[in-house]
Amino acid sequence: MQRLDAKERADWRAQAERDGFTFHTIDGEPYWDESAYYAFTLHEIEDDIEAPTNELHEMAIALVDEVVRSAELLAKLGIAPAYWDWIKRSWERRDPHLYGRMDFAYDGSGPAKLFELNYDTPTSLFEAGYFQWTWLEDLKRVRQLPGDADQFNRIQEALQERFAAIAAQKLVHFASFPDAPEDEATVLYLRDCAEQAGVSTEGIAVDDIGVTGDGCFTDLDDRIIDTLFKLYPLEDMFRDSFGANLLGDTMRLIEPPWKAVLSNKGVLPLLWERHRGHPNLLESRFAERGERVETGWVRKPLFSREGANITLALGAGNRIDTDGPYDSGLAILQAARPLTAFGGRYPLVGSWVVGDEAVGIGIREDSTLVTGNGARFLPHAILG
Repeated sequence: MQRLDAKERADWRAQAERDGFTFHTIDGEPYWDESAYYAFTLHEIEDDIEAPTNELHEMAIALVDEVVRSAELLAKLGIAPAYWDWIKRSWERRDPHLYGRMDFAYDGSGPAKLFELNYDTPTSLFEAGYFQWTWLEDLKRVRQLPGDADQFNRIQEALQERFAAIAAQKLVHFASFPDAPEDEATVLYLRDCAEQAGVSTEGIAVDDIGVTGDGCFTDLDDRIIDTLFKLYPLEDMFRDSFGANLLGDTMRLIEPPWKAVLSNKGVLPLLWERHRGHPNLLESRFAERGERVETGWVRKPLFSREGANITLALGAGNRIDTDGPYDSGLAILQAARPLTAFGGRYPLVGSWVVGDEAVGIGIREDSTLVTGNGARFLPHAILG
């Protein structure tokens, strides 16, 4: 694994704008960065990332079956009791799921270590599935990359295949927040993948979803919403005023209710307890309220995103505390595995799962050991 300098495409910003990638620059700072890229060998991709992703996914899915039948485990995960039976029914029906992302620390010198699962509302999908592929093809065409360069990336094809399998013959509403450009672009990308698979779609703002007197969800034309893709966390839906209406099971969700089991960091200590010493897992346990973070550990809230509310204690005065809105008191402690610096930047490998298959990666890098919302996305290539 190497971080290699690259020459930017002269027209990439115009191309990004045409493709709807309007958040390539955020607050004047680059989010998409093609001044460099990460190069992997095929062995590193297949053996160190793809194979562990598939194995860990199987372990996580097996865990769901145990958790939905245990009030103790559901409580440990901080899931509201009112939704336990609903989640269990969703799992027993095997409501179909679409995708997820595992975040790994990896530098090419040892096993990839799982930091967390993003299995409900993962983002960085458009840039991983589409825009980095256009980068690869463009650089091969102008011979900045060898003709046999490849990329671990069949994300878009897999999404289309999965939509065809789970939503054929259905109208799927795609809900988003129009004032959140990254989320809006992600939803539009997924909607396009669904349409390419022959699925009928309709867009709607989350705030425009209505509820009938008998608990059905409707769009602005008063049509009943049968299937809804939402880039809106399940735990937030549970707290909303309309959350109780979900229990009527009148609407199928993508992602399904059982993904609530895998969408918080409490799954990490549960995996460790059942697979202690697994080479791709980091020792983890549930934190006591107010427990001090000792050297060599990182504290993560059960529900958090974009590196918010993290405490990383590395000793010798090296301690990082990040702000954020997620510090409810429910948290885990995970053995610290600091990211490796490449040219002063710290890459995190996001490994994408569509359906039940590892299908590609995207890389975000930050200037600090905690990957936050200011991290940049860099493309990758397989060389050799």
